[in-house]
Amino acid sequence: MMLNNLARKLDLTTLRLFAAVQEEGTLTRAAAREAIAVSAASKRLVELEEAIGMPLFVRHARGMQLTAAGETLFAHARRVLLSVEAIGHELAEHAQGVRGYVRMVANLSAIVEFLPEDLMLFAQLHEQVKLDLEERPSASVVKGVADGWADLGICSGEADTGGLHTELYRRDRVVLVMAATHPLAGRRRIAFEETLDYDHVGLHADSSINQRTHLAARSSGKPLKMRIHVPGFDAVCRMAQAGMGLGVIPAGVFEAIGRPLGLAALEIDDAWASRELRIVVRHADALSPVSRALFDFLRGAEARAAPPRKTRSRR
Repeated sequence: MMLNNLARKLDLTTLRLFAAVQEEGTLTRAAAREAIAVSAASKRLVELEEAIGMPLFVRHARGMQLTAAGETLFAHARRVLLSVEAIGHELAEHAQGVRGYVRMVANLSAIVEFLPEDLMLFAQLHEQVKLDLEERPSASVVKGVADGWADLGICSGEADTGGLHTELYRRDRVVLVMAATHPLAGRRRIAFEETLDYDHVGLHADSSINQRTHLAARSSGKPLKMRIHVPGFDAVCRMAQAGMGLGVIPAGVFEAIGRPLGLAALEIDDAWASRELRIVVRHADALSPVSRALFDFLRGAEARAAPPRKTRSRR
């Protein structure tokens, strides 16, 4: 009897909602993501729990957490949803003549600095491959690959990648940006500790750059005067342009966004200003042919970007 009742409640919409609550942490965010009214979403979850006969979530003030039964259902739900998604993609490829599909997730630095040109080159070589790219913080990039909803990810080199396979994608540096009228604007280089007497504009709490700057401030024994947090590099640059404070962004982002806005940039002397971006996959040998082609292309990007070595002519 319970099995029949459960089968009626486990429709794809409810499974998607259930998985969204686990990934987003709250019913409100999950309902918004799935475009369902909160009241309707709550009713679906209650009916699902009634059909199972036990709670799937522990509800508390900060959000919702899976119970042991919820963990079991989530593992099965992810497999079902991934299978349905794969069916849709493969059928769509037949209809459109597309020979491959790769789901990617990457952090903001990779998307703004390097991926536009790299993916364009890849697309020129593989015109019938469709790429689906989503931006997430590095920790969510790793989770997306580990959970199987992304084939390939690019994250900060400092991210905890667990048992995932990783390869170098790109190396870069972060710089300090500011309005041209800022007292520090005339300098070329600076130790991060020297900036702590001034206001800062920071990225969201989950960004690797935000975490690095807070750690550097704690190591120096000085507080970080964070005047405002913003969601992206373009907002950091605009706030710096308006005189709200100093910002820390990748050097490539400064060239693309900051310099056209008339901002000044200083190199940061600290070792942490040099970074790696890494490609993460579950198992390189288990990738589909098109995902493997993209994986191999991206892990060669740093070498392709390096300037050729000058050779001395012999007389």
